[in-house]
Amino acid sequence: MANRTNYCHRWRNKLSVRNIPNILTFSRIVFSFLLLGVVLYGEFLLPPPIHPSWRDYFACLIFILASITDFFDGFIAREHQITTTFGEVFDPLADKMLILSAFLALLILKRADVWAIFLILSREFFITGLRVVAISKGISVAASNLGKYKTTLQIGAIGFLLMEYMQIGTVLLWLAVLVTLYSGYDYLKRYWGYTQ
Repeated sequence: MANRTNYCHRWRNKLSVRNIPNILTFSRIVFSFLLLGVVLYGEFLLPPPIHPSWRDYFACLIFILASITDFFDGFIAREHQITTTFGEVFDPLADKMLILSAFLALLILKRADVWAIFLILSREFFITGLRVVAISKGISVAASNLGKYKTTLQIGAIGFLLMEYMQIGTVLLWLAVLVTLYSGYDYLKRYWGYTQ
């Protein structure tokens, strides 16, 4: 009986509030693979007589669920002041994996402009590298609201394009490009200010 009680306590500890953000972060990584898998192998996963449009519905649903986990893991971590090494490393990585997976899916489906995707991903990789440099120098550059705006526009564009609402999706995508590039410039300017 004592062993059973100890086993239950161990499981409760694993599922404590402190671990929920990490579980959500890990689920986002899994969703990234699922999203790309549904797009690549939709014909095998959803064979006739299932209409091909269901692939788009499932892909969009996976992306929305993954995006929701991104909101809640940050919200829970802030509310309970939770900071873990896993979260610091893998939360931004999971975000990048999800966006990369979604953009690759859109390119496979031929629903997004290659230059738009290239510009967004180039900015993301550049700023990620710059953050590593900043950390190595002991510089902390606070995130601005521009980061939230560009993420919102990217998520909106991806959602509409996955559902093949091309006009509004394309407009949102190019707005996301502009805000993404400007937010990158803003981060670079603030980083440069710290180094002077």
